[in-house]
Amino acid sequence: MSRSVRLRPWQHAALQRFTQSPRPDFLAVATPGAGKTTFALTALRTVLASTPVRVVIVAPTAHLKVQWAAAAAALGLHLDPAWSPTEGALPADMHGIVTTYQQVAMSPEAVRDVARGAVIVLDEVHHAGEDQAWGESLRLAFSGAARRLSLSGTPFRSDTRAIPFIRYDLDEAVPDFEYGYDDALRDGRVVRPIYFPRLGGAMEWSAPDGAIQAATFDDVITRDLTNQRLRTALSLEGEWLSAVLGEAVARLAEVRASHPDAGGLVIATDQEHARGIAELLRERFRTTAVVVTSDDPGSSARIGAFAGSDTEWLVAVRMVSEGVDIPRLRVGVFATTTTTDLFFRQAVGRFVRWMPGIRDQRSWLFIPDDPRLRARAAEIAEQRRHSLRKPARPEGDADEARKGELPGAEGDEEQLSMFAPLSAVALAVPPPDPDSADWRPWHEPLPDDAGTGVDMTIEFELAPPPPLGGLTGDAAATGGLTRRQLKDKLRLANAEAARHIARATDMTHAQVNLELNRRAGMRRIDEATVEQLQTRLEHATRWRWRLAR
Repeated sequence: MSRSVRLRPWQHAALQRFTQSPRPDFLAVATPGAGKTTFALTALRTVLASTPVRVVIVAPTAHLKVQWAAAAAALGLHLDPAWSPTEGALPADMHGIVTTYQQVAMSPEAVRDVARGAVIVLDEVHHAGEDQAWGESLRLAFSGAARRLSLSGTPFRSDTRAIPFIRYDLDEAVPDFEYGYDDALRDGRVVRPIYFPRLGGAMEWSAPDGAIQAATFDDVITRDLTNQRLRTALSLEGEWLSAVLGEAVARLAEVRASHPDAGGLVIATDQEHARGIAELLRERFRTTAVVVTSDDPGSSARIGAFAGSDTEWLVAVRMVSEGVDIPRLRVGVFATTTTTDLFFRQAVGRFVRWMPGIRDQRSWLFIPDDPRLRARAAEIAEQRRHSLRKPARPEGDADEARKGELPGAEGDEEQLSMFAPLSAVALAVPPPDPDSADWRPWHEPLPDDAGTGVDMTIEFELAPPPPLGGLTGDAAATGGLTRRQLKDKLRLANAEAARHIARATDMTHAQVNLELNRRAGMRRIDEATVEQLQTRLEHATRWRWRLAR
């Protein structure tokens, strides 16, 4: 169990503000890669040291549940990422649970029983505004909690659905603490500088009404045609996608010369698109690619395996949009038709996570020269340039960057029954004017001191977490596993032993399990502590030994 943790200055400042806040609700907005998880877990340890209560963490995806549980275990907090209402009461040797917004929406009453009087962490809380039922379920499940800490990687709006436990000024969420990308770059050793090479194109397609359309990314067209133009550029049938993949593959090869296990990520539009991109990478560019999609139960395991490997490319559909920690990602391709500001910033966050020991940590996200994406990238690039070089900012730069954006053009889906891409040819983007955004950033030398500032972390002493019942002696050791993983191994061993006993006797499986539970002093196996499971297995082992004599 960790007795201390190194906090970055922003984490320490946010922790102080959190502990001093008299309000039960606290919203921390910090740029992706800055360390929101460490801040939140340290805050939990601080709260639990004075008020021993349950913990409930709500994450956007199932993969992030496992990631949260592993991070918590490193700080001595034992959270169950596989808890479900069917498992009964929470075992006495667990501090709490990790669940998802979808699970809360499905069983808010069951979660409310666990969360009553607890401290709650709502990770990437802006997700609660995506579905009206999610917001309502959060209010039902967590209104009785003692404290609620909400986290987000980017500022967000309410628009039509206000999120429970968040304060708003008009439509804007009001954070209690905010730490931006520019702040993180200035601090150094927190995030990487990211660059946005873009590729133009000339596209031709058959619109849903049957009309043949043609346009480049520089042409001003209607909102519907703008969406169709981007879809055409990203189609597997055209040459634009192959051209940008070729640029990205070459860029990753250069990066791997000094960072051998650096990886790349392609964010695809849908499952068929992702599989086609992976095939392109393998067949045309002779490079390895792993595909992860939201409907595949094995995707979380593949993401974890990719994170710890030296495989070159990951192709994902909304599986690596936020929160997933793969620091070795250095090159990306934005090949999705989702163009909202929030989604774009979440995608950018996958490439800015700092890795110790690497000198030049620039990352690149290749984007279509779509005016909406151009504007999104310009805002982030402006923060990067200001933080690394601190130039005088000419009046009107931000307005210039937004000139090409069409109001409300967010990549909405339209009826595509007659839509068909015909061709998509990549076009080089002309060199920019010196006063405008620098779109070919790999020609720009990185300042010698950029992102390599002195270590400013603070050693923070952690108070002991609240004691847990049913945990003594060897039961406290997990051998590097989370407590849930250790229990899963013990449950499998218990099940196997019960099967052997049932085969060797006239008893049913149910009778064997009931007797073993009685001998171990437990009601049901789902509610058992590690110590009870070990005791139950010892009784089963002795029973089998007696039967074998």
